[in-house]
Amino acid sequence: MNKIVVFATYFLVSLSQLNNLGYAQTKPVIDENVLYQQHCQTCHGKNRLGGHGPALLPGNLSRLKPVVAEKVINDGRPATQMPGFSSVLNQQQVTALVKFIYQPPTKAPQWNLTAIKNSHRMLVPTSQLPKKPTYQADIMNLFVVVESGDHHVTILNGDTFTPIHRFKSHYALHGGPKFSPDGRFVYFASRDGWVSKFDLYSLQTTAEVRVGLNTRNLAASADGYYLMAANYLPNTLVLLNSQDLSVKDIIPVSDGHGKPSRVSAVYTAPPRNSFIVALKDVKEVWEIPYNQQGANQLRQLSVLPEQSLLLPASPFTIKRIPVTDYLDDFFFDANYQHLVGTSRETHNGNVIQLDQGKKIASIPLTGLPHLGSGIYWTINKQSVMATPNIKKGIISIIDINNWKVIKEIPTEGPGFFIRSHKNSPYAWADVFFGPNKEKVHIIDKQQLEIIKTLAPMPGKNAAHVEFSKDGRYALLSVWDMDGALIVYDAKTLQEIKRLPMKKPSGKYNVYNKTHYAEGTSH
Repeated sequence: MNKIVVFATYFLVSLSQLNNLGYAQTKPVIDENVLYQQHCQTCHGKNRLGGHGPALLPGNLSRLKPVVAEKVINDGRPATQMPGFSSVLNQQQVTALVKFIYQPPTKAPQWNLTAIKNSHRMLVPTSQLPKKPTYQADIMNLFVVVESGDHHVTILNGDTFTPIHRFKSHYALHGGPKFSPDGRFVYFASRDGWVSKFDLYSLQTTAEVRVGLNTRNLAASADGYYLMAANYLPNTLVLLNSQDLSVKDIIPVSDGHGKPSRVSAVYTAPPRNSFIVALKDVKEVWEIPYNQQGANQLRQLSVLPEQSLLLPASPFTIKRIPVTDYLDDFFFDANYQHLVGTSRETHNGNVIQLDQGKKIASIPLTGLPHLGSGIYWTINKQSVMATPNIKKGIISIIDINNWKVIKEIPTEGPGFFIRSHKNSPYAWADVFFGPNKEKVHIIDKQQLEIIKTLAPMPGKNAAHVEFSKDGRYALLSVWDMDGALIVYDAKTLQEIKRLPMKKPSGKYNVYNKTHYAEGTSH
């Protein structure tokens, strides 16, 4: 027994000495880059720039929490090619991989003109497309439904509410699809930079190109000739020919002193024949005319553009509008004379008169208004706008004539979307954030009061309403893998139909979007 005690004492002393020297309990060294190359690079690219799978860079992953990323690596992602690795990697390795992909690369990745051109694919020549739809439906009353749960798109008949076609999209479509002026073609942009052109007549993707590594959104010119993509990474705007998605120009984005900026969003302003650009890191708003008429409008206003684009023979010029804060979320009035931009520092709405190229008013708004989802309508011949709020349970109603807040409507939590239609007496506002996420408020647009609250699937996030062409029906999404698209009679507010879908995050009516209809965001 004494020998055992002596040996145990010796062992404990030795172990203590090893601990003090740093030798004991040493965890195995994990090389995250080796792990990535062994298990991830085949799909996600050698430098994390994406391939069959999306790019794995901090900007692309900003909406995915690390704890969720660990779950995806362990269990895979349903309805995709992403397998689970729980039987291959231990938890320490998974955690190391997640830490690795959320770190910026030592060398900033580039995506230049050569890379864009090499990614271009013309899948169906224009000459082979039919001259009329291959099915019976009102093209203008179709809905394009983005199902983000399994990265698919459904084309829905807006008269019968029956699916016509469903197809796989690129990973994480972002910012809503855009349409050609006649409504025939739909243009999608994914967060990892892919722009796709889809033909609603033949129900097939006709072309695609990768314009960046982290793309925010896409805008289509009202004349139908151009598309412009806004990128976080690299800091560029990319101009495309809408016919075949061939690249026309790459515009590096920076201020007059060379400070680069991510691009928050790009919009089209049809009456102005121009694109409007929101910048994340520079205190400027850009206006870029996309045809000679738009360029002439700038000249008639005696505004001299300060910088030309890379095509000196084209009418494209940049009009830089200095602002006092970083504005990256825009609302436009009906004639596109004014934009209201969110200041995330002061939370105010900054009103920019585009013809004058300067700020003319500041709207005192608390919380964090989501102006990009704002809409407008008329009360007794008085134009008003309404905006939800991401941080506070209020809908702010603003008089567009004097830019004064005339009412704040209390809601059951912060919201993300508000929608209406010129033929509807109601606006629909979700309660996107917080414990009441399953609720949607119906607001009387004249009385400015909530007259009903819906909760179609308790416990599941209800959000984003879109109306049919005539405003007779309102379609509401339930954002869940076992979610649904719910059709309501927009007058009686009674449920008409429920279509099971995989997180239908957004739906877009062709007529409303091509006509920039009252009640929908632009």
